[in-house]
Amino acid sequence: AGAGAGDGDGELPELPPRDGNTRLGPLAEFIGFHLRLAQDASFRAFANRAGVRRLRPGRFAAMMVIHNNPGISHSELSRAIARDKSSVTPLVRELASDGLVKRLKSRRDGRSISLTLTRQGETMLRRLLAHAADHDRRLDEIVGPAKSEFIRLLRKIVDGLA
Repeated sequence: AGAGAGDGDGELPELPPRDGNTRLGPLAEFIGFHLRLAQDASFRAFANRAGVRRLRPGRFAAMMVIHNNPGISHSELSRAIARDKSSVTPLVRELASDGLVKRLKSRRDGRSISLTLTRQGETMLRRLLAHAADHDRRLDEIVGPAKSEFIRLLRKIVDGLA
């Protein structure tokens, strides 16, 4: 699963050369390696299309989940986007410093923080959503009629490894 993973700083690793001369060894047959390459390629294409500074994996998903669940806690957000809390905290801090997310003491539990998008966050999310819809149409073209089966297999992987 970690095969092909970046070094954790939010930067994506370079794709391996496609010149046919680089030997990947067992990586050539590892599903996890190819999932990571596909994820990285998909994210790069989305980020390029959106043209947004500091766009990193998870940022769009976090903003969408916060939008759909105003007042969500860090823990709930972490579960929803399948990230550990230690990686969600800096993500939320960055979104807040960019003026996209408000952090408020929770009304339900004064010890936790609730998250909502700011007006600027809502505007950015609408912009990203338009790019995401275009990007998803491009992925639909690539995957073709096998989309339902492809998503079923991806979900099967998630369920089988959870």
